[in-house]
Amino acid sequence: MLPTVSSCRERSSADIDMYAIVTYISMKREKGAMLAFHDMVAELEERSSERMNFRTKPRIKQAIQRAAALSGVDDSVFTMNAAYRAATETIAAHERTTLQPVDHQAFFAALNSPSAPTTKLRDAFRRHKETIASR
Repeated sequence: MLPTVSSCRERSSADIDMYAIVTYISMKREKGAMLAFHDMVAELEERSSERMNFRTKPRIKQAIQRAAALSGVDDSVFTMNAAYRAATETIAAHERTTLQPVDHQAFFAALNSPSAPTTKLRDAFRRHKETIASR
């Protein structure tokens, strides 16, 4: 049952946002498209010995709790999986460079035929050697 315009005016934007999320999830569930929760953290073969404490806004906490309940897991499992997934995606994005074919060719051509070092580059190497202690 959809809320009336007058009842929406009485609700906070968080309530309306949560109503939209629940409606969307309900529609997905009816179509059979609801995905099973995949616990990436449980697959790691090591003991959970580290703690992470943080504060959050009530609206975020409510969304996490509702999503966790809909996924059939507790808040910490849901949050840890979401954070771990975001962390691995961020790390991968920073460790990987994708080049278009023309850029790929230019990159490897520059590696195969490097230009002579400029005065600025030589000065930078000299400053590095003077200030950085290599092990």
